[in-house]
Amino acid sequence: MTYPTRQAARRTTGTARATLTALLTFGALFAAGAAHAEPKGFLETLKHHETLINTVPDNGDQNPYAVVVAPVSAGTIKQGDVLVGNFNNATNLQGTGSTIINYHPDTKQMTTFAIVPRDLKACPGGIGLSTAMTMLKSGWVIVGSTPSNDGTTGTKGAGCLIVLDSQGKVASTIVSPNINDPWGNMAVVDNGTSATLFLSNAGFGVGGADGTPPVFKQATVLRLDLDIAQGKPPVVKKETVVGSGFGAQADKGVFLVGPTGLALSKDQSLLYVSDAIGNRVTEIDEPMTRDSSAGVGRQVTADGLLHRPLAMVTAPNGHLLVTNALNGQVVEIDPVEGKQIYARWIDTDKAQSPPGNGDLFGIAMTPEGDGFYYVQDDVNTLVLAK
Repeated sequence: MTYPTRQAARRTTGTARATLTALLTFGALFAAGAAHAEPKGFLETLKHHETLINTVPDNGDQNPYAVVVAPVSAGTIKQGDVLVGNFNNATNLQGTGSTIINYHPDTKQMTTFAIVPRDLKACPGGIGLSTAMTMLKSGWVIVGSTPSNDGTTGTKGAGCLIVLDSQGKVASTIVSPNINDPWGNMAVVDNGTSATLFLSNAGFGVGGADGTPPVFKQATVLRLDLDIAQGKPPVVKKETVVGSGFGAQADKGVFLVGPTGLALSKDQSLLYVSDAIGNRVTEIDEPMTRDSSAGVGRQVTADGLLHRPLAMVTAPNGHLLVTNALNGQVVEIDPVEGKQIYARWIDTDKAQSPPGNGDLFGIAMTPEGDGFYYVQDDVNTLVLAK
């Protein structure tokens, strides 16, 4: 048997150590690389939540619903300001709120942007400002009314869209047989002199909430094509029902349950709808040009992490962020793959069961796309996640 020399043994040992060192180094680099891998979702990039303001104005209105970030500066509004609408009045009756507050991120102060007259005759049933709200590049603010006389659906009216100027004054109303309790957050394409609004309507067929109210599969998604002349309020050029047959139901606790979230894909070829009754998200193709209803569209995803999906927005990565009504989570969805990425707790208030149950409504991306604003209606606050 031939034994290696001490010099050869040293070379062998040195080679083994070098190989082991290389493997350990590679393993460390691999682990570091894995630790710093690109996030698979937008929610992973968020680090903290900051409560910004209490949203109750001087008249005591409560229950913040709509959240909109101003795209331009106009009148009393600065670009980047956050408008929040209130659905309840000071006595906490649903469908009676009439105020929109304005949070100014630069000064961290709040002002009241608008107080809409409660008995606005041009709006069937009066005023109860819903989650349907937008601000156009032309400076006009459009907000939906889902009104009630006594806080119940038994006295609800069909409502309308209210057009406010940049000083918060009522300029006009939009009323149509196709508008009945405009409910969810709008999806909007704004070209300045024209705009397209997508609006969900949850009031068709829905009456009082005694006993176990029936589900009416009559809720719709309506497309409104607007013309906007210089210095004149927007006018409806064309209206088209692009989605129909969604479920809606009266509810004593939350007034209505119906399709709430609307969001467009980046190329505007798909309109996503959060169907609260169906506990799912669906998609409607060719929303900008179709001239007939797609029904409820195609299912993107259902159940899983979704617990009565509400407001919805598109994140910079093309994913959908959807607030849950029945817990304090926001769910991230990859709509192309039809996959729910995961849920993140954004309201852990244990006063409700599960935590945050019934607290979340409106959601809006920051102008920089690095986070989102949302409201917690149980404590009347505006919160920033980023």
